[in-house]
Amino acid sequence: MTAPTVNPLRPAEAPPRAARPQRRFTAQRAVPYLMLAPAVLILVALLGWPALQVLGISFRRLDLGELVRGEIVWVGFDNYREVLSDPDFWIIGLRTVLFTGACVVATVGIGLGIAVLMRHLDAPVRIALQVALVLAWATPIIATTTVFQWIFDQQYGILNKTLVALGFDGFAGYSWFTSGVSTLSVIGLLILWQAVPFVAFTLYAGLLGASKDLYEAASIDGATPFQAFRAVSWPALRPLLTMVTFLSVLWDFKVFTQIWALKQGGPDGESTTLPVLLYLKGISGSHFGVASAVAVLMLLILVGVTWRYMRLLVRSQETEL
Repeated sequence: MTAPTVNPLRPAEAPPRAARPQRRFTAQRAVPYLMLAPAVLILVALLGWPALQVLGISFRRLDLGELVRGEIVWVGFDNYREVLSDPDFWIIGLRTVLFTGACVVATVGIGLGIAVLMRHLDAPVRIALQVALVLAWATPIIATTTVFQWIFDQQYGILNKTLVALGFDGFAGYSWFTSGVSTLSVIGLLILWQAVPFVAFTLYAGLLGASKDLYEAASIDGATPFQAFRAVSWPALRPLLTMVTFLSVLWDFKVFTQIWALKQGGPDGESTTLPVLLYLKGISGSHFGVASAVAVLMLLILVGVTWRYMRLLVRSQETEL
């Protein structure tokens, strides 16, 4: 009996593919969506509708007179033209982006350093540091702002008195709020005081998630502390670092309370940021149409700044699906 001959010029036939199981939308698969539906509807009602209202108001002239009379006056893109043609808007926008970037970099850097430090401290010292971080985090914003006003006060501030006692006589009666740069620096320190604890605890939790066996293996292989951090700690920290960076951008970009309570955007508007401008146009100036246009532009700037993270977030969700 002879074996069947195979023509070498004829490609071999591929084995038949197994039929893919078809996913059916059963009642069991619908349960998670039904459980999420009430929360999604509430979020749409509480956030989506006000956002649409702001977008609609940005195309109207809505000053105090129109608000009292209940008039609806559509002006198209006039509010956007007024905002974008104002040179102060571009200066304030650039100032807001630079201020946000500086605060985010400092917050994440200091928070990462404290998280690494807590991992290497003894238990009593680590607990004392964690208690101090929690107390700084839990202090109300207005109370912390009042304390910073006293620290940096020109006549009675403890900082100036301490510097003079150390031999820096030039700081006697020195004002920390004479320029926008120094004022924003003080506000940045205030933001760091309240933002670093969250970042430090979040990253510390990521460090605790790294296996101790990996650190032991790295030390056996003769890795330096930096090499061990890059090989073991960094993979566990990178997703958390991305998350806290994104959250810090959102929070620092819309900071209003600290700026307004400390100096109301002064001196001479040099510490005014976009949230303060939004307040001045809307609540203070009663130009709600223009203020809504500023709010929409702020949202577009924020989306542009965080676009990279949003792409990574969407891509990771698609990978999981």
